[in-house]
Amino acid sequence: VSDLRTSALRGSLDLSHSMFDLRSPPHRFMKRYDSFSSVPSSTSSRKDSQGSNRSLDTITLSGDERDFGRLNVKLCYVSSVEQIWITVLSCKDLNWPSNCGENPHIYVKGILTLPKPVQFKSSVKEGCNNIEFMETFVFAIKLQSLQAVRLVFKIQTQTPRRRTIGECFLALRELSSEESNHWLDISPPSK
Repeated sequence: VSDLRTSALRGSLDLSHSMFDLRSPPHRFMKRYDSFSSVPSSTSSRKDSQGSNRSLDTITLSGDERDFGRLNVKLCYVSSVEQIWITVLSCKDLNWPSNCGENPHIYVKGILTLPKPVQFKSSVKEGCNNIEFMETFVFAIKLQSLQAVRLVFKIQTQTPRRRTIGECFLALRELSSEESNHWLDISPPSK
């Protein structure tokens, strides 16, 4: 396992490697992207009880209404070798409970909800509003098995204690060899 921002990939495509260097992709189906690229943002607004739009900046959110941030991931299924490639790119506008401290250590745990769940987790990063992970995980699983499951992501803290601060999920019904980019809204953890 190696950090994707370090040296180029050594060796061949091997399932013992769970992460690959995205700056020098070993296969043509992987696309290069810049960690500083961004998705065009839009101004968020909500209608109040009278039906007029107000900026979210003027609304005080509390409890479950609070925005927990978004997780950016990319997916690709390589049918020739029956592999799913899951790239965890970043968490944007991330918020966490105040009892986690100012800069908790945060990582993303992923779960493929197969009968025997497949789990993986990113490296641990110091908490901030925008965290870059840039890590790819590769698993050999038949496409038919994946199309009926979900990919669940749990945003977790390692310190001061291990806990889930948010989660999101993605259905895998439409996997293809074309790499797809997803922005997932992070929700409070389910009770």
